[in-house]
Amino acid sequence: MLTSIRGLTAAILSAGALVTAAPAFAETADNDGAISEELIAASAALDNNGAQGAELVLSTQTASNVDRAIQPIVDTASAMAGESGLTFSANIALASEYRFRGVDLSGGELAVQGGFDVSHSSGFYVGTWASNLDEDTVGYGSLELDLYGGWSGSVSDAVSVDVGFIAYTYPDAPAGDFDYYEVYGSLGFSLGPASATTGIAYAPGQDGLDFGGGTDDNLYLYTDLSVAVPGTPVSIDGHLGYTDGSLTFTNDSKAFDWSLGASVGLGGNFSASVAYVEAEGSFLPGQYDFTDATVVATLSASF
Repeated sequence: MLTSIRGLTAAILSAGALVTAAPAFAETADNDGAISEELIAASAALDNNGAQGAELVLSTQTASNVDRAIQPIVDTASAMAGESGLTFSANIALASEYRFRGVDLSGGELAVQGGFDVSHSSGFYVGTWASNLDEDTVGYGSLELDLYGGWSGSVSDAVSVDVGFIAYTYPDAPAGDFDYYEVYGSLGFSLGPASATTGIAYAPGQDGLDFGGGTDDNLYLYTDLSVAVPGTPVSIDGHLGYTDGSLTFTNDSKAFDWSLGASVGLGGNFSASVAYVEAEGSFLPGQYDFTDATVVATLSASF
């Protein structure tokens, strides 16, 4: 919820639960010195370089250690599913800051994020995702916990569909109404090394979006493009979004956000990305600028 104090909280509609993933990951890291030392080095590098383009530090040995630590958990869960058609997956990420639809939700500070998903062979899925927030600037507590579910499937070899529901919750927010929900839908297209996604997310009127500005609903439209560089693990990624409703920092409740960057596979389950991110906003002198232009670097892993 991003208006007044916060303007809004990815999708691209990305959503997950680190509240449980982060402690478990930290405990594993403590048991393997190599993981802890490398993560500290990565965090230090991000803090030193900040929003001007943080360098992600991850050795091949670190990737191998984390992979060995987490992969057995996912494999065991999948094996337990047997022939039920269920698939379990997990993700974790370290980002130089948390930007959602172009808006800064971590106060320009490092963000630890991650989640779990359960999908069925029929196409139905449920999941959870979480990220730390900056409670001093954002005002919604220190944690965002998203819960979602939906259905995805292929219409043809080149076209896919995804529809669902997502709830944005803030477990340690101060007294008041902060949680809200959206319904969403998207179409994905692929042609050779290029892929595109266009989607819509709508949050109907609800107390968690009523900031006293005359609207308590929100509409978000977006398009994402990605082109793989032939013969390399690199992709060039672009995003354009448009918000109409309560979740903006503009005087007329309308705003564009955009990003341009690149992502690269690091081998195994790891990848890294860097992107220039910006969004429209209207701020008075001295106010915290939630939509200032920045460069966000992210190191992520999926299992």
